[in-house]
Amino acid sequence: MSTERTVAIGSAIGSEDMVLNIGPQHPATHGVLRLRLRLDGEQISDVEPIIGYMHRGAEKLFEVRDYRQIIVLANRHDWLSAFANELGVVLAVERMTGIEPPVRAVWARMLMAELNRVLNHLMFLGSYPIELGAITPIFYAFRERETLQAVMEEATGGRMHYMFNRVGGLKEDLPDGWLSRVGSAIAAVRRGTREIEKLIRDNEIFHARTRGIGVLTKTQAAAYGVSGPIARASGLDFDLRRDEPYLAYSELDIPVVTRTEGDCLARFECLADQVYASLDLAEACIDRLSQLPPGPINVKVPKILKAPAGHTYAWTENPLGINGYYLVSRGGKTPWRMKLRSASFNNVQAIPELMKGALLADMIAILGSMFFVVGDIDK
Repeated sequence: MSTERTVAIGSAIGSEDMVLNIGPQHPATHGVLRLRLRLDGEQISDVEPIIGYMHRGAEKLFEVRDYRQIIVLANRHDWLSAFANELGVVLAVERMTGIEPPVRAVWARMLMAELNRVLNHLMFLGSYPIELGAITPIFYAFRERETLQAVMEEATGGRMHYMFNRVGGLKEDLPDGWLSRVGSAIAAVRRGTREIEKLIRDNEIFHARTRGIGVLTKTQAAAYGVSGPIARASGLDFDLRRDEPYLAYSELDIPVVTRTEGDCLARFECLADQVYASLDLAEACIDRLSQLPPGPINVKVPKILKAPAGHTYAWTENPLGINGYYLVSRGGKTPWRMKLRSASFNNVQAIPELMKGALLADMIAILGSMFFVVGDIDK
């Protein structure tokens, strides 16, 4: 075929980019997210995350509910981190009102927050391999989650939405012998997590799908406000529990897990190692609670709780990253404004940086490694 004829055929076919919608169905993500991809052949030239399909207007609902009622709304945006979500709200309200929870409540909160962190991470450690074709790890992960959920349910009565935090402490005292049962559960989960790692961490197929894929640099992570395990996998060594401690974290040695590669594999490894770090912190909390003398788990607060006029900002190291709570009060029993800074919202902003230039076949590997919950984006 002549050169002229080949050029003519190529011009007739054209070489325009293809626009491909991924979603908004959610079998492969934790919620309803839509990605609009622009493809040059099999290479992603641009990507736009489209959010809002799960938006429930939580921040406006905060304004018409009192300081007890907002807890039930605030613990649901990241349904895998309900206890940690509750905690941020009550810390902000306690800061505004000057209420000091008892020391036993402080350490019990820390213990449950770390158990909740492990529950969150185990979900992603099991579900991420599924997105790459490995089915077995999810069964191991749910076995370990069930072990922890059993002790959390015994204390709080809830399996996902605990509603155990209260302004001034916790809902009620811990059951007799509960600390011993938590210690046994931690030991079992530590053993079980090693079994999950044997299945996937050194698997050569898993490495081929994740090593060097979806690299997020330290500079990019900082620029986008990325936090949590995703940021630390890029070398951003920041953890509020160590750097801006709240509760009694300043009394513990906080192990911060970091990597420098910033790829899908580094993010998975950070998440896995953080499980062991959180189990260590939970054991330290058990030791401290067992040494504390008997005492109250909460303080008495007025039946109608009002925060003085003013504003405050509380932030916590949630399982998926930094959560911030900006509370503005005009002296009433409801917040005038309660602005929520959720970790997933900032983390998802970085997706275009990771996917540009990647192959379409790597899209799910990159998306799954961002470890977000869509309700935490949309609120």
